[in-house]
Amino acid sequence: MFNVIRLAKSGFLSLVLLVCGGFQCAAEPFLEKQDLFTVGDDPAFNLYHIPGIVVTAKGSVLAWCEARKRASGVSDWDDIRILLRRSTDEGRTWSAPKSIAAVDGPKAKNPFALKMKNVDASDVTYNNPVLIADKDGKVHMLFCLEYMRCFYQCSTDDGVTFSAPVEITSTFDAFTKHYEWKVLATGPNHSIQLKNGRLVVPVWLSTGAGGNAHRPSVTATIYSDDQGRTWRAGDIAVPCNEEWVNPNETVAVELNDGRVMLNVRSESKANRRIVTTSSDGATGWSTPKFDESLLEPICMAGLVRYNVGGKSLLLFSNPNNLSKAKGAEEPGKSRDRKNVSIKASDNEGVSWSVNKTIESGPSMYSDIAVTQSGRILCFYGRSGAEPGASFAGGRLTVAQFNLEWLSAP
Repeated sequence: MFNVIRLAKSGFLSLVLLVCGGFQCAAEPFLEKQDLFTVGDDPAFNLYHIPGIVVTAKGSVLAWCEARKRASGVSDWDDIRILLRRSTDEGRTWSAPKSIAAVDGPKAKNPFALKMKNVDASDVTYNNPVLIADKDGKVHMLFCLEYMRCFYQCSTDDGVTFSAPVEITSTFDAFTKHYEWKVLATGPNHSIQLKNGRLVVPVWLSTGAGGNAHRPSVTATIYSDDQGRTWRAGDIAVPCNEEWVNPNETVAVELNDGRVMLNVRSESKANRRIVTTSSDGATGWSTPKFDESLLEPICMAGLVRYNVGGKSLLLFSNPNNLSKAKGAEEPGKSRDRKNVSIKASDNEGVSWSVNKTIESGPSMYSDIAVTQSGRILCFYGRSGAEPGASFAGGRLTVAQFNLEWLSAP
């Protein structure tokens, strides 16, 4: 029989020992990495990007991404499919990749994409997939088509299959009262269900007038109180102005006091992540502020709650780096995407007292999840000399580790 005892704290994480037969054995720290999508595995795709990961109520792990046909500078508007891999053993083994988003009927290219050079009007762009693990076992999914239309579908068999997509683009009509958007996007990454059952999905909106037809932009949320059957628009959470420049890709978490916190990517001169909170995840957002502990290299991040073994922590992942990429000296331009790291907070994001690198080299977008046993999974882009190395990575990798590894010096 095992007994758990707690010893002195190292940082905020108590060292937990197992006492068995009179001997004390600390849980061994571990870090393992496994590539799930690699350029060259499938000749149909030349770039994998926008990784997302979630653990379902039944314990399955779902990992998904955008699979892009061309590794080009305008690949956000290229021919893109959404692929999913599934694990039923906490991320140790995985199913083969499967396409999980398809809309019947004609598909017109976003007119704002066609204003740019090197955009092929015949390409079909499925973009910005978001999955939510419902506590009742369902898996909700939203995705976009041509950054112009939004769809909802769900799975009732733990992510094996999904229902036919239903268009919910009309949800975004309410935003036009405050912002004349022409380009829309959900998430990306996983999103959340609140304790009261509400589904909350961060979104960003753009007038399409600026760079890559993605700028300028603002951040908001849409939400559902009836298990995804209908959706409503919330308030604009982070506007675009001189201080908060082009807020876009956003992650959400429910705080222990019931508030919803958004953690927002932007191109602001402060070079820090933007944070704002709401009592209901939709309205009354607090004045946005920069989190001085969270560097912003202008890249997607991951955020999740660790709630295992009596511990309630927030875990955050992104490239912990601010060195400028060659030729990118102006504010708002790309910085080197490298040094994806995990930060942890035991005070609901007020401070982040632990930081641990999982990939010191080129590393990019990430998402993070926690299995039912407490295994932590960070799904992220990394690269060596593969095509797209500086942008998205030649591989999408899942790093698996435990709390002992995260807390070790």
